[in-house]
Amino acid sequence: MTNNEDAFKKLGPNTQLVRAGYDPFDYHGFINPPTVRASTVLFETAETMEKHDQKYTYATRGTPTTDALCNAINELEGAAGTILVPSGLAAVTLTFLAYLSRGDHALIVDSVYGNVRHFCDTMLARFGVDVEYYDPSAGAAIEARFRPNTKLVHTEAPGSNTFEMQDIPAIVAVAHRREAIVTMDNTWATPLYFRPLDFGVDVSIQASTKYPAGHSDILMGTVSANEKHWRRLKQVNGALGICGAPEDAYQVLRGLRTMGLRLDRHQASALEIAKWLELRDDVARVLYPALPSFPGHDVWKRDFRGASGVFSFVLKVAGKEDFKRKAHAFLDGLSLFGLGYSWGGFPSLALEVDLNDRHILSPPEEGPVLRLQVGLEDVADLKADLERGLEAARAA
Repeated sequence: MTNNEDAFKKLGPNTQLVRAGYDPFDYHGFINPPTVRASTVLFETAETMEKHDQKYTYATRGTPTTDALCNAINELEGAAGTILVPSGLAAVTLTFLAYLSRGDHALIVDSVYGNVRHFCDTMLARFGVDVEYYDPSAGAAIEARFRPNTKLVHTEAPGSNTFEMQDIPAIVAVAHRREAIVTMDNTWATPLYFRPLDFGVDVSIQASTKYPAGHSDILMGTVSANEKHWRRLKQVNGALGICGAPEDAYQVLRGLRTMGLRLDRHQASALEIAKWLELRDDVARVLYPALPSFPGHDVWKRDFRGASGVFSFVLKVAGKEDFKRKAHAFLDGLSLFGLGYSWGGFPSLALEVDLNDRHILSPPEEGPVLRLQVGLEDVADLKADLERGLEAARAA
C-alpha cells in the first residue's frame, strides 16, 4: 500500500466521497472526470492490437469514466475490483451466474428482494441450480442447511421490505469453513454504514440506482469482490458483455460526492418519523433496525454505523378483509409521498408491500405492511402528510 492510499483510509467518510476514484490533475485539473462516450478504441500498431497491449481496448472493457466510478467504489468497499452493470437486479443476477453452475446448491435468504427470488425460481432453476431459502435469523445455525454441493450463500441485511437483520460474521464463518462463497446485497446501508468485505463477505452488491446516484433518474448496479474472487467475476462479466454506460457512471459518480450528507439527512428524518409512528394507536409496529424495539436492533447496533431512510410499518387493521382497502386509502391520502417503486432518491415514496412469495417468513397478521422511503423534505411536512394518509385509512 502506498502512503497516499494509507492516508486515504484515515480520511473521514465525506472527505473520502469527495476525493474517491479520480484525480483532477489526470485531466488538466478539471474537477469532474470527462464523459468518454465510446465503443471502438484505436490501436497504434497491429502488434499492439494483436496483444491488446494498451489500457483500453473496447468500451465494454471500460473507459476513463467508468474506471473513475469503479475506482471510487473500490476505495469505499475495500475491494480488489468492481464491475458496473445496468441495474441493481443485474448486479445480483450476474453475481449468481459468475459463481454458480449446474448441480450446485445455493442458500438464499428468505427476505431477499422479490425480483431476485423470481430469478432464482425461474432462471437458476432452469440452469440446474438447486435453490433453498433460509430464515434470515439463522446465523451460525445455517450450517444445518449445508450440503456437499452448497457453493453460495446470499445475504441481504436488512432484508427487503421487512428489514430482518442477519448475523453476517456468523454466516461467513460457517460458509467459509464449508468452502462456500458469501454474497451480500448491501444497498440499504451502502459502504458508509456497513462494509461487507471487512466482515468476511466475498462479494458486495449495490444498486447504485439508490443512494449513490441519489436523484431517481439513473439505473446502475455495482459488484465488488475481494482478491480471491475478483478474477472470476471479471471474466464472467467480460463473457456476458454486460456493462454500465459512461454517461450513467458519470452521474453516479457525481451523486456519490454528496451521498454522505444525504444519508445523514435520510437517517435523521427516518428515525424521527419511525419514532413518531411507533407511538400511534393506529400503527401496530414499525420495522426499522435503528429502533430499540426492533428484534434485530442489537445486531444492527453491533455491526452497522448507521441506518438509511427506508423502513416499513404495519397498519393496525381490525380484519384481514380490510387490509387492501385500508392500505389503498392510506396511500391515496398522501400527497408529498409519491406512489412509486425504488428508493434512495431525494423524494419521499410509499407503497404497499406484498409478502406472499416468501417461503419461511409469515406476513404480519395485524395489518398491511407499508414501506416508506423518507426523502429530503422537511420532517414536519412529511408527518403532516402521513397524518392525512392515516386519517384516510381510518375513514375508509
